[in-house]
Amino acid sequence: MVHKQVASYFIEQYKNTPTLIKAPGRINIIGEHTDYNEGLVLPASIEKGIYFAVSGNDLNSIQIETFLTQPEKIVFQINGEHQKFESFWGNYFKAIIEILVAKNYPLKGMDCVFGGDIPIGSGLSSSAALCCGFIYALTKVSGKEISREEIALIAQEAEHKIGLNCGLMDQYAVLFGKKGNAFFLDCKDLSHTYIPINLDGYSWVLVNSNIKHNLAVDSEYNKRRVSCENIVKEVQKYRPEITSLRDVTLEDLQKVTNLANVIDIKRVNYIIEENNRVRKMIKVLSAGDANAVGAVLKEGHWAMSTQYQITTSELDALVKIGESLDGVLGSRMMGGGFGGCTINLMKTEKLDNNIKSLLEQYKKQTGIDAEYYHLDIDDGVKVFE
Repeated sequence: MVHKQVASYFIEQYKNTPTLIKAPGRINIIGEHTDYNEGLVLPASIEKGIYFAVSGNDLNSIQIETFLTQPEKIVFQINGEHQKFESFWGNYFKAIIEILVAKNYPLKGMDCVFGGDIPIGSGLSSSAALCCGFIYALTKVSGKEISREEIALIAQEAEHKIGLNCGLMDQYAVLFGKKGNAFFLDCKDLSHTYIPINLDGYSWVLVNSNIKHNLAVDSEYNKRRVSCENIVKEVQKYRPEITSLRDVTLEDLQKVTNLANVIDIKRVNYIIEENNRVRKMIKVLSAGDANAVGAVLKEGHWAMSTQYQITTSELDALVKIGESLDGVLGSRMMGGGFGGCTINLMKTEKLDNNIKSLLEQYKKQTGIDAEYYHLDIDDGVKVFE
C-alpha cells in the first residue's frame, strides 16, 4: 500500500510520526468540455490518490521529497526561495508557495514526503490532487485554516502560473468529493450537490487506451474554445445579456445557423446537448437505472466523436468493442480528448470476462496493450487515518 510506504519512508528520514493526508484523483462521469462554457459537470473523487506525510519543523524551510516518480528532494525557504531542481512536480509546489507568500499567508517550516497510485497522464487529474493536497497539508502544519473554496482557487492559480489554463472542475472534485456519490457542479455559480450512485451489481472500470496526448492537443483544444466564443458573439448581437454558451439555447443556435461557420455550429450543438446529458445522467443515476446510465455514456461518446471531434480511432474502437459485449452497459472517452481513458459501466458478475475480451480485442485491432483500473468512489482531500 502506497500510504504505508510514504509514512514509513517519512519516519525513517525524519524520525518523527507524520500527519498523513490523502488527495484523491477524479473521474468525470459526464460533462466534457462544458466547464469553460460555464456549463454542468458530474465528476467524482476516487480511491486512487496522492498521500502526503507531513510534520512541522523549526528550520524556516519546507522540505519536500518523493521516492516514487522522479525521486528528488527540494528545499524551499519560507520566503519562497529555492535551489535549482529537476522534477516537474517542483514547479507546482514553487507556484503554490509563491502565491501563499504573495497573500502573506503565515507559512511555517514543514517536512513532507509524498507518493501516490494515480497513473500519471491517464486523465485522473493527478495535478489537481498534487496541488490541493499540498495546500491542505501546508494549512494543517501552519494551523491557519483556508476554506476549501479558497484552496481550489489557489490550486487553479498555480496551474495557470505553470501555463495550464484549466477550469475549476478538477479542484472542486478533488476537494469536495464524497464516498459513494457523484459531485454535480454548476460551473457558472460553483453551486454543487451530491448525487448518490445507486448501482448495486455494477462496477465502474477505467480502460487506458495508452494513446498519449500529442502536442497538437493544446491547439485543438483552443480551436474548440474559439468555436464556442464565435457563436456566443453571434447570439450576443440580438441577445446582448448573454455572457457564455451556458445561456445559449438550441433555438438561438437555429437563428444563427446561416450566419456562422458549420463546424462552430456542430461543436456548440454538442456543448448544449452535453449539458442536457448531465441533467439526464443525474435523473437516471438517482433512479438507479443502470441501463439508462449506460445509454447516456454511449450517447456522450459518439457525440464527442462525431460533433466535437475529440476522440481517436483507438478510443472509438474501445467503445465499439464494449458495445459488442454482453454485460458492458456503456462506455465513453473521458477527459480533454485525443487520447487517455474510457470510463465503462459493467455488470460485476461478468466483469473479469468482459475486461479480458476488451483488452484482447483492442490489442488485436490496434496492436496496443491497454490497461484497466477498478474505480471506487471515495472522499475528497482529508487527513487519512
